[in-house]
Amino acid sequence: MKTDPRTDVSALWATFKDTGDQQARESLILNYSPLVKYVAGRLSSSLPQTVDTADLISYGIFGLIDAIEKFDLDRGIKFETYAIARIKGAIIDELRSMDWVPRSVRSKAREVEQAYVALETRLKRAPEDAEVAEEMGIGVQELHDIFSKLAYTSVVSFEELWVGGDRDERQNVMGSIRDDGAEDPVAIFESEEIKDILASAIERLPERERIVIALYYYEGLTLKEIGQVLGVTESRVSQLHTKAVLRLRARLHSAQGFGA
Repeated sequence: MKTDPRTDVSALWATFKDTGDQQARESLILNYSPLVKYVAGRLSSSLPQTVDTADLISYGIFGLIDAIEKFDLDRGIKFETYAIARIKGAIIDELRSMDWVPRSVRSKAREVEQAYVALETRLKRAPEDAEVAEEMGIGVQELHDIFSKLAYTSVVSFEELWVGGDRDERQNVMGSIRDDGAEDPVAIFESEEIKDILASAIERLPERERIVIALYYYEGLTLKEIGQVLGVTESRVSQLHTKAVLRLRARLHSAQGFGA
C-alpha cells in the first residue's frame, strides 16, 4: 500500500514545527524547491540575459527557507501561496542590493510615470505614445527606446508595490492573501482599498495591455507565450508589459501617495 505524499509532507511539517528537527526542515526545502525554480523562471523572462537564472534560484532558496521557518500552520493558508511571495521578495531584495538598474533608468521611469499622471488627469483617458512623448519633450522613437531600457525592470518594480508597514508584515499587491481570521479593521480596509484601486487601474488600461497583465500575472504565461496568443513578437509583448506597469505604478502612486 502506497503512502499518500501529502500525509508525508504533513508529518514533516508537524515534526519540524514541534521539535525543530533539521532533517525534517531539509526535507521540506527539497519538497518545495520547485517553487523557487518556478518563480525564478517567471522573473528571468523580463530580466536582461546577463542575469543568470541559476543566480535567481540561489537567491530564492533563501526566501523559501525563510518561508518554511516562519510559516504558521494554524493560519490555514496554503503554504505555496505564502512561499511564492517570500521567494519573490528574496530575489528582488538581492537584485536591488546589486544595484543592477542604472540610476538614469530609474529616473526615466519616474519621468514617464509623471507624464502618465499629468496626461490622464487632463485627458481623463489613457494617453497615446505620441502624447506621452510630447509631454516629455521627446520623440516617439526615443520614448520607445526608453520602454526597451525599462523592460527588464518593470516586473521587479511592479512586484515592489507593497501594502502595509515593515517588510515582514506587508502584503504584495499581486499576491496578497485574504486572512479570514484577521481582526485589525484598519489593515483590512487598507488592503481592500489597494485592491480596489488596482482593479480600477487595470480596468482602465488599453485592451492589449490589460490582456498582457492578466495573462502574465494571473494566468502565469511567459512573455513568449503571450506573444503567441496575441500574434506579436516577444519584444512587443515586453513593451506592452512595460507600458502597463508604468501606467499602474503611476496611478497607484498618485492615489496613495506612495514613493517612487
